[in-house]
Amino acid sequence: MGDVLAGFHAAWEFESDSVLIRYERGIRTPKLFQALGERRVPLEAVEGVTLTPGRRGTVVLRMEPRPGADPLMEAAAGQLKESSDPYRLVLPAERETLAEYYADELRSALTESGPAERHLVDAPKPPLSFKAYDGKASFDGSAVSFRWFWTGASSAKWKAGDQRFPVGELSGVEWRSPEVFEGHLRLLRRNAGASPAQPDQDPAAVVFGLGYGPVHESLPFAAAVLAAVRTCEPVPVGIAPQARRDPADIAERIRHLGELHQAGLVTDEEFASKKAELLAEL
Repeated sequence: MGDVLAGFHAAWEFESDSVLIRYERGIRTPKLFQALGERRVPLEAVEGVTLTPGRRGTVVLRMEPRPGADPLMEAAAGQLKESSDPYRLVLPAERETLAEYYADELRSALTESGPAERHLVDAPKPPLSFKAYDGKASFDGSAVSFRWFWTGASSAKWKAGDQRFPVGELSGVEWRSPEVFEGHLRLLRRNAGASPAQPDQDPAAVVFGLGYGPVHESLPFAAAVLAAVRTCEPVPVGIAPQARRDPADIAERIRHLGELHQAGLVTDEEFASKKAELLAEL
C-alpha cells in the first residue's frame, strides 16, 4: 500500500507488511500516545480490523491485535480506556468511505489469527523510570530496581530495603491501572512462593496514588519489563551482584530505620540485623 491515513491524534502509514503508527504531540493528545511516539505493527500481529461509528460525527478504524503479540496490550490486560487505545484511529465521519477502503485493504492482507507464540510488536526501550507513591522504579534493560521513599513506603518495605530484580529471576509483571483503586505494579518472581496479598507490603511491588505512576509512564515500563522477561533465559535467584550504594543514602536509611525502631515498628533484633546489612553495602 504505502499510503497515509491521518486522523485525530495519529496517522497510519500502510506498508506491505506493517502499519507504522505515528502519534501526534499536543495538549489534546492522550499522554500515552505522546509517550509512545510511534509504533510499527507487523500485519502478522493483527487478526482483524473494524470500522464503527464514533462520537460527535466521527468513525473509528481499529486494528485488533492478536493475544500475546503486543507486550503493551498484554501488560494492560484490558484496563486501558477507549480513548487511550493505541490501535484506534478516529476520523471525521465524512472520511468513512476512505476508511472503509483501507479497512478492506488491511483485511485482505491479514493471514494470522489466534494467540501469538511471541511478541511481534516492539516494546518501549529502556532505560525507563517513574515515581510511584512509595518508591522510584527503574529499569535498565537487565534488572528492575525499587528505591523506597521514606514518606510513602511501608515499614515492611523499609525492613526489606531497596530492591533489585534481574529479569532472569522474573516470570511476569502485574499492572493495575493507577486510574482504579489499589493501582500498582508487581513483579512476579520465579520460585518465590506466594506474594503478600497487599502490594504496599510486598517488596516486589510499587503502589500508585494520585499523580504517582501515571498510565503513560507505568504502562510502557511494565511492557518493557514484560518483553525482557519473555526473551530472557531464567537464572537462579540471588546470584546477580548488587551495586554499591551512596554512603549518604545508606546514612539516611539507617536514620529512618532508627525512627521506625524508636516508634516500636521495628524490633531490636530487626534493627540490628538491617543496620548491619546496610553497613555491609558501603
